[in-house]
Amino acid sequence: MVAKSQVQQDTRSRSNAEKTFDNGFIALTKIFAWGIAAILILMALTVASQAIPSLNEFGFSFLFKSVWNPVKEDYGAWPMIVGTLVSSVLSLFIAVPLGLGTAIFLSENFIPPKISTPLTFMVELLAAIPSVVYGLWGIYVLLPFLEPIEAFLGKYLGWIPLFSIPDGVRAGGPGMFPAVIILSIMILPIITAISRDSLASLPPELRQASLGLGASRWGTIIRVLIPAAFSGIVGGVMLGLGRAMGETMAVTMLIGNANSIKVTLFAPSNTIASLMANQFAEASGLQLSALMYTGVVLFALTLIVNILANWVVNKIKAKY
Repeated sequence: MVAKSQVQQDTRSRSNAEKTFDNGFIALTKIFAWGIAAILILMALTVASQAIPSLNEFGFSFLFKSVWNPVKEDYGAWPMIVGTLVSSVLSLFIAVPLGLGTAIFLSENFIPPKISTPLTFMVELLAAIPSVVYGLWGIYVLLPFLEPIEAFLGKYLGWIPLFSIPDGVRAGGPGMFPAVIILSIMILPIITAISRDSLASLPPELRQASLGLGASRWGTIIRVLIPAAFSGIVGGVMLGLGRAMGETMAVTMLIGNANSIKVTLFAPSNTIASLMANQFAEASGLQLSALMYTGVVLFALTLIVNILANWVVNKIKAKY
């Protein structure tokens, strides 16, 4: 009762100017929030309107055709859709364990703060490097580094389709494998930074209560802290996945830009973003509309991924 009375007294004592400022601030934040939604809707409608001629010409068969022939004006996005999904998912398989492990290492006092603070800064600094720099680094450093690795895997594990080197393709050349590696490096700081912030923001009582009940340090991390911070970790993973799906320059420079589907990691491939970057400048007519159609597909894939992420988070929250 005392606290409630104190709050009511503080509310009455506030001036009209303060109340007006607060109400104005609330209204301004609502305008900004709706403005972001309006911009997103406007972008989607603009891209969709440009894609209508291609949609009328090819229908939904566009999604499953493997032909992209501007001369005959015959287009299909299936290889690019597969390349986008495969490169993004494989990059998550590499980046999520590394990012989550780094976040735990930096947030749970495994090392002194005077060491963890510079390391945190260095990890976050990776996010500020332009994608074209990643692409150049990939061409001049990553590809030569991967050449003996790909040759070794192709020689001794080539009987597995995933590691076979197709005819006409040399080890260490552009392909899906270097694109996945570069994507995993690019999304690593996003996953690490958000996961670390989610873990660091948990109440200290969670750790103390778990340890007080006899749980080990790693038991506390795995069974208490990670589930408690799971929504933030998934948010970081989804942001990283969105970055991977929409990444353009670095992937364009390393993936090989071949509109074909092969099981092996060492063959050139393509993504939706790379296709648009390569052809948008000289595209016109139906080709431009087909590129816009692929943009609509990328919008839809991103939306599906976010809906799935929200569903997973809600399931985990209900469990814990």
